Amino acid sequence: MTGADPYVPGHGDLRYEVLHHDLTLTYALPSNRLEGEAVLLCRAAVQLSQVRLDLQLKPSKVTVSGRPVRRFRSGRGSLTVDLPGPVAAGTEFIVAVRYAGNPRPISMRGMDPAGWEELEDGVIVASQPHGAPSWFPCNDRPSSKSTYALTFTTAADYHVEFSGEPVSARRRGATRTWTFRQDEAIPAYLATVQIGRYRVVDQPAVVPLRVVGPADIRPNGFSASFGLQPQMMAFFVAAFGPYPFSTYTAVITDDDLEIPLESAALSTFGRNVATGDWDNVRLVAHEMAHQWFGNAVTAERWSDIWLHEGFACYAEWLWSEESGGRSAQEWAGHHHAVLAGQSQPQPLVDPTPALMFEDWVYKRGALTLHAVRAEVGDDVFLEVLRSWVARHRGGTVTTPLFEAHCAAVSGRDLGDLFTAWLRKRSLPPLPQAAPGRIRVP
Repeated sequence: MTGADPYVPGHGDLRYEVLHHDLTLTYALPSNRLEGEAVLLCRAAVQLSQVRLDLQLKPSKVTVSGRPVRRFRSGRGSLTVDLPGPVAAGTEFIVAVRYAGNPRPISMRGMDPAGWEELEDGVIVASQPHGAPSWFPCNDRPSSKSTYALTFTTAADYHVEFSGEPVSARRRGATRTWTFRQDEAIPAYLATVQIGRYRVVDQPAVVPLRVVGPADIRPNGFSASFGLQPQMMAFFVAAFGPYPFSTYTAVITDDDLEIPLESAALSTFGRNVATGDWDNVRLVAHEMAHQWFGNAVTAERWSDIWLHEGFACYAEWLWSEESGGRSAQEWAGHHHAVLAGQSQPQPLVDPTPALMFEDWVYKRGALTLHAVRAEVGDDVFLEVLRSWVARHRGGTVTTPLFEAHCAAVSGRDLGDLFTAWLRKRSLPPLPQAAPGRIRVP
């Protein structure tokens, strides 16, 4: 099989959906040994005689709806299970997999490794876009979303976080068992586990908000970066609509990290981000904004990654306006000038797998939104963003769907604007939006 998305070949299967993952895992830090059982509630999209899961670790036992399966094959990152009998389209069935191994990041040609990675003293899981199978069986495509329950046991002196709501943490001798749930459906790449010698800082905010990190993190520029999260959250809720998850957690690792990464209801940063420099403050805002754009409303295919990154980048500029820094128009001018000095390698709607996370995708995506704002005005622009999230929360979207949405909300034909910004390589002229701060309710 070639997979569900040409950007991540060999991953994902369009013939079925996973509706829920129930993961029970035990992890030994010194040996990097992960053992567990995953119970997947699935639904067939077509009649099935077998099901293929993405999984890098070694399975030892498989059952389907409680019946042991004798024939299953694993290797090259997948687990293929022969079903006991045909499963009709629309039918739900349960696949349970026991598995174990030493998880590690997954390499893919033309992309950075992604997935489960050992830190100096702990673990970080950064699965975007192909790393989820490094630690659990899944249907690894952004267009398949499921809810999650996680039970995770490890050494008692380590703190565990998951991309969901914490339920309990119970110690038994030298180990502690953590339980979490994620009731909002998310794609597999947005499920993460973070492990470290961390402490929790609760922040009063419009939604439950926490920072989890080393005990000594607060003196190092914390108030000028992560200390602003309550204000950021209040502004984004006003601008984009209700926060789409039940909690938000920022994990700060004890290691420096080159880039932060969002996952559902949780973002992960290196301790190097805990400074008041704008280049770090903007990253705190960027990852939080992904909870709306990317995590709640998710691109159906990776070629539309600008629907995640362009929106989160523009949220940086809006936060700059709100907090008394440069206006979005000033940031647009700055980055337009930078892009104007570069050649455009690909159209924004299909940047290619090798370039999908390049900076020009982020900045040209943000400039596209700025052009929409300039064309329709601030009030309509905010309504575009809020209604986009409200209508597609928990679902997947495409660029043509966003174009149609903008036309419907604004009552204008924006076809030429989107053709210029999304489908041509040449950079359109700098859009001129209203100067100054956007007014939110």
